[in-house]
Amino acid sequence: MRYFLELRYNGAAYCGWQRQPDRPSVQQTLEGALATLLRGRVEVTGAGRTDTGVNASYYVAHFDVPQPVADPVQTVYKLNFLLPGDIAVSGMTPVADDAHARFHACEREYIYLIEPRKNPFTRHMTWQYYVPLDVERMNRAAEMLPGFRDFTSFAKLNSNNRTNICRVMQARWRTDADGRLCFTIRADRFLRNMVRAIVGTLVDVGRGRYTPEDFRSIVESRDLARSSTGAPAQGLFLSDVRYPAEVFERRCFTKCDLL
Repeated sequence: MRYFLELRYNGAAYCGWQRQPDRPSVQQTLEGALATLLRGRVEVTGAGRTDTGVNASYYVAHFDVPQPVADPVQTVYKLNFLLPGDIAVSGMTPVADDAHARFHACEREYIYLIEPRKNPFTRHMTWQYYVPLDVERMNRAAEMLPGFRDFTSFAKLNSNNRTNICRVMQARWRTDADGRLCFTIRADRFLRNMVRAIVGTLVDVGRGRYTPEDFRSIVESRDLARSSTGAPAQGLFLSDVRYPAEVFERRCFTKCDLL
């Protein structure tokens, strides 16, 4: 029997989603709690990797058990009791045996938050960046992204990607009611470090180091050395994972402002 879990996590204490031999990961922590609760080894497959320190305000994973779980709601309650405070599970839904949290995901969305002033209450969840930024210039550059397919310029070095081709559907900056800058990017897939590298380069557009046309040239060059230093991990959130309706539909964590 296969179940999809809907969860969210603060990534500060973890080396990312992916299990590592010598560092704590979200996957390993979740598997440990499920093994204790279900009294047997459980392997969890996630919708994708998130890097060290990166957060997820919405994440999907699946796991298999030999027999149906009698009470999924009670199971979620007990699972949250076992998990640390920086991981929260909200839903557990039976799905088809071949439904796959990673391979059936057709769209993913990330949000990046920049706090333009010193704020002790958001410093662990945003990039506090005090240089004035021209959001209009940043959006002129960002709106070019759906026109490209090869994102080698923003791929992590030696990441062994089979392909650097991605289909970006949306990339947009906005300023929220509290003055924070919020970058939303949606695509069918993302490369390791891709969003942080894009954000870092767009910030350099906003502060005047590059023009929007320079940004176009950087993407077209397919040269990682030309992109900017990646933005810090703590401001990045995986915010949505979408599936074909016949596979799975989001049930938990209605989308809202992160802070």
